[in-house]
Amino acid sequence: MVRFHIKALAAAAAVALLAPVALAAPAAAQSAPDKAAATARLLDYLRNQNTTGFLVIQDGKVLIEKNFPAPAAADAPQFAAFAYERNEEGALLEDVASQQKSFVAVLVAIAIDKGLLDIEKPVSAYLGAGWSKATPGQEARIRVIDVLTMSSGLDEKFAYSAPPGTLFFYNTPVYAITKRILAAAAKLPLDTITRAWLTDPLGMKDTAWRKRPAALASIGNDTGLVTTPRDTALFGLMVLHGGVGDDGKRIVSQANLKALFIPTATNPAYGRLWWLNSGAYAMRPLLGRKEGPLIAAAPTDTVAALGFFDRKLYVVPSRKLVVVRMGAAAADKDFDQQLWLRLTDVIG
Repeated sequence: MVRFHIKALAAAAAVALLAPVALAAPAAAQSAPDKAAATARLLDYLRNQNTTGFLVIQDGKVLIEKNFPAPAAADAPQFAAFAYERNEEGALLEDVASQQKSFVAVLVAIAIDKGLLDIEKPVSAYLGAGWSKATPGQEARIRVIDVLTMSSGLDEKFAYSAPPGTLFFYNTPVYAITKRILAAAAKLPLDTITRAWLTDPLGMKDTAWRKRPAALASIGNDTGLVTTPRDTALFGLMVLHGGVGDDGKRIVSQANLKALFIPTATNPAYGRLWWLNSGAYAMRPLLGRKEGPLIAAAPTDTVAALGFFDRKLYVVPSRKLVVVRMGAAAADKDFDQQLWLRLTDVIG
C-alpha cells in the first residue's frame, strides 16, 4: 500500500506542482513542459470557477495543492455561511455541505463493525416510534438501509409518499436522522464518535461538527462538517486504501467499506450516501434521470462525496487517485465534466 504522509503535504504548501505523475505511459511519456502547461490550464480554470482549495494525490504523491482567495460576496452571496477561519497552512475551513453524508456513511460502517448497528432493522429500533409522520405500520417498515440509500419513501416533511426501497428521492432532512441513529446506537454524542472513530485516528486535525447558522439549519440538517482539503484528502486516502489509515491502522473493515459502493436498485449512481460513476444512468437531485455515467470523462470506478457549492471528493482506485475541490458554486453547469477533462490532461 502506498503511504501518504501529512508532513509531506505541509512541506509542499507553497507550490502547486510537486512531483511527476507515476504512470506507465501508453506510448510516449508526457513531457515536463506539456504537463506544466496542462497544470497551469487546470489551475486557471479552477480559479475562474470560484474554487478556494484544490488538492490532487496520485500513487502517494501530491501532484497539485493550491489554495485560492475566497470569492467576493457579490459573486457568491451565500458562501460566507459555509466559510470559517483559515488554518495555519492558509487553507479555508469550510462546511462541506452534503459531502458530510459520505463521512457519516463510513461512521455507519464502523458502527456495524463494532456490532452496534444493524442497518436491516427499522429506524424505530434506534429512535423509537413516532420519528416520522407515517402511520405506525408504514414507519415500522422503514429500515436504516432505506435512509442510507435515499429510498425511505418519505418526503422532506417526513410524510409517507411511497413504500420504502422503491423510489430514489434525495432527502437531506430524512438523511439527517442517520446522525441521531448513530448516536443512539453508540450511546455517545456524534462529536465523540467522529473524533474517536475517524478524525483522530486519521490525523484530521481541522475537522469537526459545528452548529450551522439558522439559515442553513432550516433545511433540516442543523450541524455541518467543517474541514479542509488536506483533511478531506486523508479521509479519501483511507477509502482508497480499503479502510486503512496512513499509519497502517484499520479504520473500517474492507467488507463494510465496499458495501457503501454497491449500486442501489433505485439509482445505480448511488450507494450508501456515496455517488458512483459506474451506473448506466444517474438520478441527480433537481436534475432527474441522466443516461450514462455520472461523469463521462471520469474513470468508471470513481466514487464521489459531493456537496452543495461543488464540494468534490473523488476517489479512483484504478488510478490510485484522490481529488479534493472546495469553494463556492462553479459557474459552469457541467463543472464535473470540465474539471475531469482538464485533470486528465495532467495525469495522462
